[in-house]
Amino acid sequence: MVQSVLNMALLKNSEGRPEIARLHPTAAIPGGELQIYGKNLLRGERPRVTVGNMRAPLIVASDTYMVARVPEGAEAGELVVENGEKSSRACVCDIAVQIADTLHPVANPAIDVKGNIFTTVSGSRGQKTPVSVYKIDLHHNIRPFLTDIMNATGLAFDGNGMLYVSSRHDGIIYQVTPAGAMSVFAEGMGVATGIAFDPEENLYVGDRSGTIFKIAPNRQIYVFATLEGSISAYHLAFGPDCALYVTGPTTSSFDSVYRVSPEGVVEVFYRGLGRPQGLAFDIQGRMYVAASLRGRKGVVRIGYDGKAELFASGPGIVGLAFTPSDALCLATNSALYKLDAGIQGKQLI
Repeated sequence: MVQSVLNMALLKNSEGRPEIARLHPTAAIPGGELQIYGKNLLRGERPRVTVGNMRAPLIVASDTYMVARVPEGAEAGELVVENGEKSSRACVCDIAVQIADTLHPVANPAIDVKGNIFTTVSGSRGQKTPVSVYKIDLHHNIRPFLTDIMNATGLAFDGNGMLYVSSRHDGIIYQVTPAGAMSVFAEGMGVATGIAFDPEENLYVGDRSGTIFKIAPNRQIYVFATLEGSISAYHLAFGPDCALYVTGPTTSSFDSVYRVSPEGVVEVFYRGLGRPQGLAFDIQGRMYVAASLRGRKGVVRIGYDGKAELFASGPGIVGLAFTPSDALCLATNSALYKLDAGIQGKQLI
């Protein structure tokens, strides 16, 4: 009798309790939008969604579906839906932490073997900024690393720990020692943007006109491939198949990621992204690209089967790179974030 009364009380108490069936995606930067699927989300009083201990503004709200925006200052933790006195069980979400601001990245950050992060203050075309490249150490201390590069754009390390920087202003590729000593590696690269090394340490340079140059270790320069005229070779990354993958954002909401074979043959790898920008691969060969998918902005993951999903939500993401500690460094056009993704990135060299 007593147990029966207790069971009835528990059942009554659970009636109308919000239930989260699924959260998508489960990772975001502040400003990103999280989709919440479930039931009883809108019962009773005005609903409240919290991420960690901060209230998240609601963009869409119904009894079975909500969209909540991650507030500034939120940290990785738990998402909870409340409707009056009743609240859902917590749903784990990963929120990236800002590690630097007042920057201007326009492509992927570069990360050395120790985990130091390098990023740009690129500036508008022809603008000379006081600092061209910053270095951020493992404790997130930031300091100027390079000056006097106009419109620093692409960044990449070779196998000897030398940093290479492209300038879309003068078409020069600069070579930089770990101590910050800088010299000209190659010039005449047009509007030089994305750069990447293949396993043989040939350097590939994207030109905004769609030309991709190949620079051999002996500094011989070749035209490797040419995209169609309306596509700029702005972002480059090598995949696990030793093919070069290229993006160049346009005003279309249905842009492509291009695959360039080792022989220089260009084909469409994936079509259907909005403004695809920086890209990287994990050790399993999955692609991560800063873009929007069906109107949702953030980082899109494309699997081996060619299917795409929004992996992390957030506005203004232009580049990304995996750290040696299996985190993902995300660059917006003004800041850097660190997302503890627990995913090992593909070794670049």
